[in-house]
Amino acid sequence: MTVKISHTDAIQSFFKEAAGFANDSGSTRLKTIVLRVLQDTAKIIEDLDISENEFWKTVDYLNRLGSRSEAGLLVAGLGIEHFLDLLQDAKDQQIGLTGGTPRTIEGPLYVAGAPLSAGEARMDDGSEDGVGTVMFLEGQVFDSHGQPLPGATVDLWQANTRGTYSFFDPSQSDYNLRRRIITDAQGRYRARSIVPSGYGCDPQGPTQECLDQLGRHGQRPAHVHFFISAPGQRHLTTQINLSGEKYLWDDFAYATRDGLVGEVIFREDGARGIEGRYAEMKFDFQLQQAADSAAENRSDRPRAMQV
Repeated sequence: MTVKISHTDAIQSFFKEAAGFANDSGSTRLKTIVLRVLQDTAKIIEDLDISENEFWKTVDYLNRLGSRSEAGLLVAGLGIEHFLDLLQDAKDQQIGLTGGTPRTIEGPLYVAGAPLSAGEARMDDGSEDGVGTVMFLEGQVFDSHGQPLPGATVDLWQANTRGTYSFFDPSQSDYNLRRRIITDAQGRYRARSIVPSGYGCDPQGPTQECLDQLGRHGQRPAHVHFFISAPGQRHLTTQINLSGEKYLWDDFAYATRDGLVGEVIFREDGARGIEGRYAEMKFDFQLQQAADSAAENRSDRPRAMQV
């Protein structure tokens, strides 16, 4: 027999007290959110008849998830970060705000303060010379009317040939494969890099543990992340997924979207002064006009910073 008590006045009053509504201090917004979390958690426990063993195993899992700093990875893997994009798309559509390069998830691996260059930059530190395939990445940034945007900031970051990112992989040099490029008078950016590798969740980590229980893999296609910003333009968070990748349309983080696949062309013609095989990828970005100054900036999401 299922017993349900969360709807009773006594329990609802108890949750309001636990959420801080019995005092005038603190944040009303946070109190409202915590109250909803308490109410919905109680309803889940009742509706799904969650056992004590299941409940405390979940608490232990959350402790392990936090200790491994994988919460940002799990919200991507469960599609919650993609849902935030879909929700913002729907809000934009409701007010008639359309066009521009699609947004997609940021992911948990950005590091602030990458070196700043004018027009072009080399992203890699040379440590994988002879191992990685040189890649030339270039394109233009346009406004909503299709006019080039000089002085835009193209902030980009990617994995190395082993699928790891500098800062989070201490074997790499500071800011390896991370750069900020200011577009030239024609709105162009150019970067010399290496072809990144796709990667997967740590098979021993709590995110993959959860995915295993869901019968899902934790693999991502090779991709390059971008923040694009310019005065008067709406900030864009996106990433370009490389064509031909096995997991291109089966990304565990749900980041691949129509309009965000970059065509990679491999050459061996020596035209760029590279002996042997190299890659080229061209990708242009179109920004939306910012409705206000706040829209020009990325979110205040906490992010890593190189010390």
